[in-house]
Amino acid sequence: MKETHIFYAPQIAEGSNELPADEAGHAVRVLRMREGDALTLTDGIGHFYDAHITVASAKHCTFAIDHEWNDHKLWQGSINLAVAPTKNMDRMEWFAEKATEIGVDKISLLNCANSERRVVKTERLEKIVVSAMKQSHKAFKPEIEPLTSFEDFINKPFDGQKFIAHCYTPEETGDNQDGIHLSGRNFLGELLNSDGESLVLIGPEGDFSISEVDKAIRNGFQPISLGESRLRTETAALVAVHLMYLAKRTKA
Repeated sequence: MKETHIFYAPQIAEGSNELPADEAGHAVRVLRMREGDALTLTDGIGHFYDAHITVASAKHCTFAIDHEWNDHKLWQGSINLAVAPTKNMDRMEWFAEKATEIGVDKISLLNCANSERRVVKTERLEKIVVSAMKQSHKAFKPEIEPLTSFEDFINKPFDGQKFIAHCYTPEETGDNQDGIHLSGRNFLGELLNSDGESLVLIGPEGDFSISEVDKAIRNGFQPISLGESRLRTETAALVAVHLMYLAKRTKA
């Protein structure tokens, strides 16, 4: 089966018919495409385009659109994941790639009390999700939200289910000084709605602080478990995305 190369052209929505520089370089220099060759494009907001190259030079690649059609997400509602970046960014890049392949609408980065990484440049993650979107033949690019403090994030309005995953046991927490019981976590897969918006918070390698869990619960987040195993941050984040996808996937 011949491989289909999909090119990302977000400027289509603004009326542009020229590929971005990196996409043009891949088409012209790597794949050696020329004038008249067929292209498959996506704008990253739900549309595919059949097109053909009109100009293929060392610095520019323009195209003409022949046909447009809408992609349909394989899940209902929206899948949102907020995670504290790991010290090793390779692990976050792996997560972003795999989450995009499965299906996710937004990945937000959290700065938490126990975070080991407090500065993140999102340009690399953007490139990762664009590549994963194209390779998995999707027309929806996940949004990457820059690093935000935990408290600012949990205070943002969100119209949907809100969950926080943590690993504390009843013996470790009990009732905190404010009277909120932090145990009693149910499995995420048993709580998710099949439509609407869902958001899961995943903490850093040292987990959320008890204070952060308390504040999240006070802001309407439900404490949840991702199963019996203790998971690394990027694994927990991917499990949460997959559980949301399975709950919301469009039935054939």
